[in-house]
Amino acid sequence: MIEPMSSPSAAAPSLLIACLCAQWCGTCRDYSPLFKQLQAEFDTLRFVWVDVEDEADLVDPIDVEDFPTLLIASEGQARFFGTLTPHLETLRRLVQATLDSPGPAHPDATVQALVQRLLARA
Repeated sequence: MIEPMSSPSAAAPSLLIACLCAQWCGTCRDYSPLFKQLQAEFDTLRFVWVDVEDEADLVDPIDVEDFPTLLIASEGQARFFGTLTPHLETLRRLVQATLDSPGPAHPDATVQALVQRLLARA
């Protein structure tokens, strides 16, 4: 189930950080409190936790094989999509780097479509 973890204020940067996980995954369960901690640090950004099995219709046609898989979007465009080691500092640096300089859009159209579905539902 998609769980909105925070929502941005009107003046906040438009950054979406989505963690694609599965309830059965021990690594994901261990990562959840770290993800929530980062949410508290960046409380003006939008964080969502997506269980890929409960929300398969949202995630399809993307096949998430490794957990946790992170999606970071800026200004409605995916900037990062991939597996990330479940370390708070690694995610913190990635979020800050995206805030500082979003970089190019992710080249995969299915990932970009997922961003739009997440933004529409969150």
